[in-house]
Amino acid sequence: MTARRVATPLTLLVLLVLAVGINYIDRGSLSIVKTNISEEFKLNNEQVGLLFSAFFWSYALSQLIAGWFVDRYDVKWVYAIGFVIWSIATVLIGFSNSFMMLLLLRLVLGFGESVAYPATSRIIVMNFPEERRGLANALVDAASKMGPALSILLGGLIVAEYGWRMLFYVIGLGSLLWLPFWLYLVPSQERAKPKDVSSDDVGHAEPVQKVLFAQILQRREVWGTSLGFFCLGYTWAFLLSWLPAYLEEARGLSKESMAVFGSMPYGAMALTSIFGGWVSDRMISRGASVTRVRKGFVVGGLLLCAIFMYAAVAVSDATACIALLCIACASLGIYTSNVWALTQTLSGPHAAGQWSGFQNAIGNFGGALSPWLTGRLVDETGTYSSAFVASSLILVAGVFAYVFMIGPIAPLSWARPEPKKSL
Repeated sequence: MTARRVATPLTLLVLLVLAVGINYIDRGSLSIVKTNISEEFKLNNEQVGLLFSAFFWSYALSQLIAGWFVDRYDVKWVYAIGFVIWSIATVLIGFSNSFMMLLLLRLVLGFGESVAYPATSRIIVMNFPEERRGLANALVDAASKMGPALSILLGGLIVAEYGWRMLFYVIGLGSLLWLPFWLYLVPSQERAKPKDVSSDDVGHAEPVQKVLFAQILQRREVWGTSLGFFCLGYTWAFLLSWLPAYLEEARGLSKESMAVFGSMPYGAMALTSIFGGWVSDRMISRGASVTRVRKGFVVGGLLLCAIFMYAAVAVSDATACIALLCIACASLGIYTSNVWALTQTLSGPHAAGQWSGFQNAIGNFGGALSPWLTGRLVDETGTYSSAFVASSLILVAGVFAYVFMIGPIAPLSWARPEPKKSL
């Protein structure tokens, strides 16, 4: 990416990390006030589940549009527009006076936030070589975990002191402080000559190779990463939406205690994500197989998370439950540290936006299903046990997707055959 101003990869990465952290603070804020809005608007768990799911409906469907725009237009401005939309939607949630208004604004929030990961993925693949993408992606992923951690920790204290509406005013308006830095520091993309990054030369220009969406859908690897992401999306949305309520309602924690202990699993996930990204990059730079490293972290993280998620709900002691949830989320951080690097290597710079958008769309269909189904299960059974079991089983299904549907982790060829010339 070149222009009159030149943003270093480090500058881009810092801005991307901050944006994703803000993204997850905003999307996860409703979970903090679940008990408050349930009481004020007289909502049952299934209705609250619909509010949680509404975000993922628009977020998932909009990924396809966002990926298309990111691969064809200036990433700087596509991201900025989406950022403004989701920040304003967050502020307006604080003014909501009905279930339907909350539902509508959650849909708008999902639409605005849909641009984040396709844009992030394209920027990283254009500016970071293979042996540096693990840590770059891990730092972005850590921000997606620290966002909910800060949201629960600080948001819980804000709600306890000033009420639930103040939370949305603070985070929505506060988010907009990021925008001037993005607009000033990030250059506009030179659409004619995007970079194709290699480990030896970051910045050689080459002609644009347009990859058709139909080509992407024909690849088994696309469906493998997308189904794996569906399993992540289901579990991650369950944790993001229902963990605070679970700790308050099933484990008896106060709002203040939930704010402290509920943030710990997300913090654990952020730490292992950074560590996993750093370790995987070190292993690859020293000659380890990209396939073994990326797939090993992904598969191992899913399996361990499934085991400890099940164990967390099975124990009777609240302290043991929180400890096991921390280990489960730390295991999920091992998975997330490499999942985007895996996709970016397979897709290359010319298909990164569309592939990432499609993968994120499928993943967030899992996110759309999970909160609603969890609310229904809790209403019908009176406990959260079945919801935890469902998440564990779905994580195991994700392991099979990565093992059997994805081969070697190497750039795929997107060259289209030349049309046959008629005699």
